[in-house]
Amino acid sequence: MTKKQYSVKEVFDSHIKDGAVAKHTGFLLLYDLVRYFRPKRVSHNISLLELIGYLQENPEQCKILGAYIKDLLSGRQFGRMISEVGILQDSSFFYELNRRFSAKILPFQPEKDTLQYILNQVFYLQTDYLWIERIDRKEFRLLFELLGFHDLFAQEEHQHNSLTQLCEAIGLITQRMSGRTLESDIIHMVPEYSYLESPFLSFEREFDSMREPILQGEPLNEENLNYKQLMVLFYQCQDFVQQAYKNTSKYGITMRVNQGLLRLNQQLSRVKTLIELLVVSSKKDKIDNTICMALKLIEYNCYKNNIRTFIKESTQTVTYEITQFNASTGEKYITDTPKEYLKMLRASLGAGFIVGFLCIFKALLHEVHASAFGHAFLYSMNYAFGFILIYLTGSALATKQPSMTATTLARVVEEGMKKQCKEEEKHSEFAMFFARLWRSQFIAFVGNVIMAFAVALLLVWGAERLWGINIVAHSWDKLLTDASPIHSKLILHAAIAGVFLFISGIIAGNVSNKQKHNQFAYRIEEHPILKRALGVKRTKKLAAWLDHKRPGILSNFWFGVFMGSTASIGTFFDLDLDIRHITFVSGNIAMGLYGAAFHLVWSMWIWIFVGLVIVGFINFIVSFGLSLWVAFRSRNIPDSEIFALIKAVWRHFKKAPMSFVLPKRSSVVSSQ
Repeated sequence: MTKKQYSVKEVFDSHIKDGAVAKHTGFLLLYDLVRYFRPKRVSHNISLLELIGYLQENPEQCKILGAYIKDLLSGRQFGRMISEVGILQDSSFFYELNRRFSAKILPFQPEKDTLQYILNQVFYLQTDYLWIERIDRKEFRLLFELLGFHDLFAQEEHQHNSLTQLCEAIGLITQRMSGRTLESDIIHMVPEYSYLESPFLSFEREFDSMREPILQGEPLNEENLNYKQLMVLFYQCQDFVQQAYKNTSKYGITMRVNQGLLRLNQQLSRVKTLIELLVVSSKKDKIDNTICMALKLIEYNCYKNNIRTFIKESTQTVTYEITQFNASTGEKYITDTPKEYLKMLRASLGAGFIVGFLCIFKALLHEVHASAFGHAFLYSMNYAFGFILIYLTGSALATKQPSMTATTLARVVEEGMKKQCKEEEKHSEFAMFFARLWRSQFIAFVGNVIMAFAVALLLVWGAERLWGINIVAHSWDKLLTDASPIHSKLILHAAIAGVFLFISGIIAGNVSNKQKHNQFAYRIEEHPILKRALGVKRTKKLAAWLDHKRPGILSNFWFGVFMGSTASIGTFFDLDLDIRHITFVSGNIAMGLYGAAFHLVWSMWIWIFVGLVIVGFINFIVSFGLSLWVAFRSRNIPDSEIFALIKAVWRHFKKAPMSFVLPKRSSVVSSQ
């Protein structure tokens, strides 16, 4: 059929000729029936009463349809489908992601003798299950009885009947789970079970002992002792997986291990659903369970290539552990007392001092005759070692803070959501916390900008006085136009820097998480060559120092590489790409002003000042927004909470605007 029919009768008439289904029809009658009832919007309620009414009025057509569907589905295999479809098939995140992307474009087509082939052809839209699920179950029961279908527990003639395939699928899943939980990377996550028998093995054996009676026509019921024992073992298996997730704070977790645990969770969920289909208390349950199994097969097949859910489930635990590192590291960046506020100012002045030199070094490196790759390498090393120096000296680079503090704020939001209080008071603590972060960021901006400007200006002046060379004689104009939002793509370039700031925070958390999982510090402590060369105490100190500092060092190194190579990559692709960081913009403005002998039109003075403020804001909001989004996802905080948070911050700002700039003096008393 080329278009949707106007009535159920027309659907039947197009495929049933002379009291029988046309030979060429194949699965097209079922296809057109589904197509007829499929709504334009999945949110619409669907009823099968039109079809039921037509079949009741036309018994011959009802008999033909029943025989047609039975013949179409008879002998079709679904055991492999129900044990695999919708469950991760590999521990590699990127392999699974690539497989699902590929299947979206060119769907996998199973053998024609399988049930999945029919489902692929008839329920081919991912949204099909959503509208099918909204159909009243009573209508499914009426249709089931009208068409004379057999329930799941009926003893069919062929060997591989539905009940046999269902039991085989459950047995196959239990075997796969048992084998996976005995692998070393999973056992590493649950040392509590190292010397105990795996609950998965016990669960597998228990179900295996129950399989034959079920196939002989003895369905399970909730009062059955074997069923109760099976459920006890099932919950022990669940506890095993949950314990592994709880231990991630102790042992860390890799993406591969996370995928393995996620697969176990999916298999456990699938097994529980399938076992519940075998539980029967009355004859009505047999029909209901059969209908439920049919709907589950459609659901699993529709969702088998879902990418959004896959990414969310696959990254949640790993991102949680990564952001937990950032939370523990980032709390030191949020000031409370005036003493902490001044300490942040001193730290930011130190970072500004180093950045002033980095600005001069970059200007000198610009004059080096090298290829685009050569300049990318030189700029990257300049930034990378500068950022590492800032980190190791305990200085504070503005905008590095948001990516480290977002998780702390997310934790405060989570705690606020649990409070039993008025809506306007729920996020009051978050608002106060955000004010502390904002003023900490503000004073870091001030320290960075002032010192970077002063040092860069002093160095470019000193170079001319000592060697008679004005190193910005030919580049001052570009330095100033790059700082103006109307003379360059400053906003885009500032946003790119914000993205790199966010990524650098993720790198730090990821390195820390992997170190924990791979026992990085312990392996260094017990390294036989290092212990012999440095001694036990020094080796232990080295291990502790590297364990603490290595994430930050690697994070800052890669941040420098990203910052230094962006422009060269943009040139390679003929794109206007670059980075703008508020501290470096401040140093560049100082050099540009010196090169121009401070003779600028008044509008340019205004634009470079506005540009400096815009860069700082964009750097902050992009890195903070992305980090907060990841932290929210890792804690399952809904996006709808953002509006409540904005309102809470605005209420606090109206109440105490100066708290966003300066700490309260009373904080000194309260802290003592």
